[in-house]
Amino acid sequence: MRLHQIWIYPVKSMVGGTVDLAELDQLGLVGDRIWAVRDLDRGGIRGAKKIGGLMRLAARRVDGAARGLDDVVEIALPDGRTVRSDDASVHELVSEAIGHQVRLESLAPASDLDHYRRGAPDSDDILAELRGVFGRTDDEPLPDLTQFPPEVMEFESPPGTYYDCWPLMIMSTSALRALGDALPDSVVDVTRFRPSLVIDTGEEPGHPEFSWSGRRATLGEAEVEFLGPCPRCVMVIRAVGKDVPEDRAVLRHIVRDLDQNVGVYARIAKPGRIGVGDALTFL
Repeated sequence: MRLHQIWIYPVKSMVGGTVDLAELDQLGLVGDRIWAVRDLDRGGIRGAKKIGGLMRLAARRVDGAARGLDDVVEIALPDGRTVRSDDASVHELVSEAIGHQVRLESLAPASDLDHYRRGAPDSDDILAELRGVFGRTDDEPLPDLTQFPPEVMEFESPPGTYYDCWPLMIMSTSALRALGDALPDSVVDVTRFRPSLVIDTGEEPGHPEFSWSGRRATLGEAEVEFLGPCPRCVMVIRAVGKDVPEDRAVLRHIVRDLDQNVGVYARIAKPGRIGVGDALTFL
């Protein structure tokens, strides 16, 4: 098995892009999710679970520097315009594009707990709130929430990061092929699923990464620890740009036939450089 794609998402919930080489540090991929938007109506850092229009925007890093608060990103808006994070109009233009009042904010130190604290829920009914986040109908199960880090109950993301919970979400080429076979009438595009890394698993059928839970592997100079399958939320049904339309059938298949999961979470056991073509070797 070899590393097929490396995805960097400079702004949480916006479309990112692929790179050939990247650094893994203890927090994740360097340059990944270094910006996010704050909801000016209900408070808190928000992603596309709540503000679906974010997935119609795309972001790329401008300066190419290492992780840091001075990184500059350029955001492509749905109407073809672009705006940089250091442009005074960025907050207004992003808000206008997604139909929601937000402010673009860079990562704050982990000690700034208020920065990461969750905003007000959309519903006082906790089950209704969770069903909205995970895109579940009344007759569908919710994921087992005990598998997530306990801090995400209070904070939008583990303080010091803009990840939903774990720093890496890894998929296989087999999984993407299996999803395409199962959903012939849907646009099964990798941008729906927002993997950090895609591993080329050749002709392996189905979703082989589900069996990697609890194992460690070397990848380039780094070492990763696979945690468990990734329960999918409402984001996989969102429209992505103009070529990937909203499609509820994708999530219905995942919940019904894949025990709610696509891909596998992982964390970094040993930092280092990785590159497309690197072998994934289990320890």
